[in-house]
Amino acid sequence: MLWVVESHSLPRTAAFFDLDKTVIAKSSTLTFGKSFYQGGLINRRAALRTAYAQFVFLTGGADHDQMERMRKYLSALCRGWNVQQVKEIVAETLHDLIDPIIYDEAASLIEEHHSAGRDVVIVSTSGAEVVEPIGELLGADRVVATRMVVGDDGCFTGEVEYYAYGPTKAEAVKELAQSEGYDLDRCYAYSDSATDVPMLESVGHPYAVNPDRALRREALARGWPILDFNRPVRLKQRLPALSVPPRPALVVAAAVGAAAATAGLVWYASRRRATTV
Repeated sequence: MLWVVESHSLPRTAAFFDLDKTVIAKSSTLTFGKSFYQGGLINRRAALRTAYAQFVFLTGGADHDQMERMRKYLSALCRGWNVQQVKEIVAETLHDLIDPIIYDEAASLIEEHHSAGRDVVIVSTSGAEVVEPIGELLGADRVVATRMVVGDDGCFTGEVEYYAYGPTKAEAVKELAQSEGYDLDRCYAYSDSATDVPMLESVGHPYAVNPDRALRREALARGWPILDFNRPVRLKQRLPALSVPPRPALVVAAAVGAAAATAGLVWYASRRRATTV
């Protein structure tokens, strides 16, 4: 794929990437399930259900109604969880867990957009305790993620301050375009989910990546390109292509706790199991 290098005399542009199943091959939060169990954030039963939830996510994902129920559930369940502990667990296991599941195709796209002079922005419903370090690992310039209120004691209060999902992602993209001077007609966006149609249609160059059935139908109807990413690879195996040190990501909206998001998907998995028994 060939890119035109941006002229500095033109308005700035950016490439907006969903994270799970678009840049990495699994759910970013569920991938840390075992680590959260070992760190005492979830019990053994929840850890096993997390593994099942990862399977469900990979095979079908969750629709809008299920995501809304998860949001309400996880916001209540995470109350009292220590944010610093979550960050430490993610930092300790990030390279072992995330590095091997980054799509080679996505990493190449990120490099190409940077080479063309575009900013790279990760826009994810997951929490920034997970998304921010992944963004830094990838060399993203900015991160948009869900945010929950953190109390004076350093723990989640259980209240959701900002939910980066559906139309809210599109609003974040437009706000960034205004503040950073991006020309959205010349910007790019990538996602695997039909819930991200508002974000995709807000830019001039939308791409469906490993799309779910609903997004595939939408992409075909609108004539959007469809990309299939299927080569997870460790970033260090791509050297010297990644010889330039990654740029630290600027967090536009920080996070819902990673553990809380995991708990929500655990709930979804248990609900899914109950309905199929």
